Amino acid sequence: MTKAEKAVENHKHFYNCAASVLCAFAEDAGLNKADAKAAAAPMAGGRQGKCGAVLAAQYVLTKRFPGQADEMAAKLEEQFKAKNRSVICKELKGGLTGSVLRPCRGCVADAAELLEKMI
Repeated sequence: MTKAEKAVENHKHFYNCAASVLCAFAEDAGLNKADAKAAAAPMAGGRQGKCGAVLAAQYVLTKRFPGQADEMAAKLEEQFKAKNRSVICKELKGGLTGSVLRPCRGCVADAAELLEKMI
């Protein structure tokens, strides 16, 4: 099972979007599963505006590649936006337009797949 597949499985088991990604890549971020879940809590559900799955993927990049994190996080965001037309949770969920661009599980899959390719 790939880490992206693990992230989707996490989401199927009721992890929030950010925890789904961060727990799948916990080792890459130097975290255990419990710490990854705790670190993901403030990222979930668009609480910071941006998609929680994207934030979690960027968090992993920050921990894994501290010297290149800004550049890599920007690249991940650019690729996610190219695929889904936005990185803003409300826009992805259709909260601003009534038209869903991508459901949460799709966002988890996309962010995790992009992250897996980068690491």
